[in-house]
Formats: sequence, C-alpha cells, structure tokens
Amino acid sequence: MKAVHFGAGNIGRGFVGLLLHQAGYEVVFADVADALISELAGAENYCVHEVGEHPAVHAVDNFRAVNSTTEESRLLEEIASADIVTTAVGPHILKFVAPVIAKGIAARAGGSAPLQVMACENAINATDILREFVAASWDEAGGDLADRAVFANTAVDRIVPNQEPGQGLDVTVETFYEWVIDRTPFGNNPPVIPGAMFVDRLGPYIERKLFTVNTGHASAAYFGYQAGLEKISEAMADPSVAADVRAVLGETKQLLVDKHGFDEGEQEAYVQKILGRFTNPHLPDTVNRVGRAPLRKLSRNERFIGPAAELAERGTTPSALLKAIASALRFDDPADAEAVELQKLLRSSGAAEATQQITGLSSDHPLFPDVLKLVEERQSALV
Repeated sequence: MKAVHFGAGNIGRGFVGLLLHQAGYEVVFADVADALISELAGAENYCVHEVGEHPAVHAVDNFRAVNSTTEESRLLEEIASADIVTTAVGPHILKFVAPVIAKGIAARAGGSAPLQVMACENAINATDILREFVAASWDEAGGDLADRAVFANTAVDRIVPNQEPGQGLDVTVETFYEWVIDRTPFGNNPPVIPGAMFVDRLGPYIERKLFTVNTGHASAAYFGYQAGLEKISEAMADPSVAADVRAVLGETKQLLVDKHGFDEGEQEAYVQKILGRFTNPHLPDTVNRVGRAPLRKLSRNERFIGPAAELAERGTTPSALLKAIASALRFDDPADAEAVELQKLLRSSGAAEATQQITGLSSDHPLFPDVLKLVEERQSALV
C-alpha cells in the first residue's frame, strides 16, 4: 500500500505520516521546501516523540520524498500508483496542490481502484474544498472524476507545537490524537488506517473538535496574553485564566449537547480531557503562536463567533465567549500580520463597520449588539 502525503512539515511527519506508516503504508512526502525534502530523501528514518501522559517514541521509516515544484513528473507517477492521497498543508494551500492531484488521478491506469483523497486540515469540510479545486482542474478527457477518485472529509486533532532547535526531522507531539473520517464516501472499501476512527456522521465531530479544542486553545492564548503569560501551560496554571477557559467550554459544551445530542457526561469528560491537554508542561506552546491570525479566528464560522452566534440565536447570551472575543480583540502581537491588521482596522473604521468586517455578522443578528459593544470598548482604549 502506498500513500502520497502533501505537507512534510511537523504535522505531516508527526501526525498523518506517522499514522499512515503505522497502518502499513509506504509514505511519499510531497512538499515545496527543498531543504526539507532533501533532508527526508537522505534519511532512513525519523522519530516522533510523544510527550505527556504515557510518553513514547515511534520510529518512522519506509518513506520517500518528492519536491512538488521541481519534480512534478515524478510526483504524478507516485499519485498514479498510490492508494491514498492526504494533505496537511493549510486550507489556503489546497488550491495550489489540487492541479497536480487532478493530473495524477488522470494518469492512473484504467480499471484501477479510485484514489482515496482526504484533506487533513484544520478547517471544516476541507476535503470538499480540495475536491472543488481538483474538479476545476479536471480534464474531462479523463472521464468522470467521481469514478476516478473518492473524496472524504475528516476531522483531525493533535497539538504539534513549534519544535526546539536542533531536532532535525524528529517531531515532538502530544500523546493525544484524533483522526475522524467520514466513512460514507468509501462504500464497502474504506482505507485501512487502524489509528483513525470512521463515522457515518462527521459533522458533529467536526464541530465538537472546533468548538472545544480550537475554541478552548485560542481562549487560553488570548486570556493568557492579556495576563502577560508566555506559555499555554502557564496560562492554564493561572486560576483566573483557567476559570475563564472552563467557562467558555461550558457554553460550547451545552451547545454541542443540545444541537447534536452528545451525551452530556461524555461531552464533559471530553472537555476535561481537552483541558488536561492544555496544561501539558512538556509542550512548549506559546500564547503568541496559538493566538496568531486573530482575524481568521474571529470570522463568522470559526471558533468564537460560530458558537456564540448559535447560542444567541437560541436565546442564550454567551457571556464567557464574549469575554474571550474581547480578549481576542486586544491581541496586538506586532510579530503577527493579522494582529497588526486587526488593530489597524479597529483604529480606522467605525464600530459597526469594524464589527461586520471582523465577524461577518449582519447588523440584525442577535449577537451583533454585544460584539459591537466590545468593539467600541476596544476602540476607546486605542484612542
């Protein structure tokens, strides 16, 4: 079995690549970073170091590496003979890898099994996004794309922090991971990945992860940043910050239980597990890294406005989420381009205009007045 994986960075090597290796696949890493590809091409193995409760070290071998910019013909050959294609490149990069995936699918021998394609990105239904880009590049001479490839959405979860200098190809990750895959597109032929969980309804799991892990992690970052703390673990060790994060996840927990029918006790156990992950002192994650890109995190369907808007629509004032949104509006790390852009927008626009631009909320949405007030308060502090 062979898998082509786009994205040879820390997540690619330390999460998706590791699970594919453990499932018995030969993994072909594709990336544009020439130095990284050269290092992988010259290595026999690398190690994934799991830190936290029940630490472990896993050696990964039986892999190869291809430069997706300079070795396209070779990459097409790899895709043409692969069983699976996965990505961990970032949602905004999918449009750049889609054309070569389309060409690789077209190059597959007639009668071969459909290529199984999964985008393992930190975005809702990322594989649907990838499929649209592949379809836009598809040559109809290759037949019906639906007959040549199967696209399945996934939800992925593993904290992979910035790595310490000098680790080479080795990757340090947390012990916890979750790779949930929509079973339905595969029919009777799902891929064999023992480390993944296959479900018939992926949507609830995507939102559970986004509104618990992502919402909680970003909340810890913004509350911690306001408290002058450096690391996420330090933020969670602060009683005030920890209480604020717990309150946020209390609100999203209730939304998930009411909306998707998750068992309340099981969801509470999931929340506690997530909170425990944030306190892991072995992960050198900083509030600045986790808090970066606040404009994306404050957008309409993301981790703050998304659940807060649904709660407001259900008649509940999401007080804890609003407090987290207020902290996000104060994230002014000069090293982060989006943080700089956010503060510039707040200084240059009227409160209503800024609220709409940042959150995507319409002025008649029940959450809009509460967020507008937070924007006004932030703008007053910037005068």
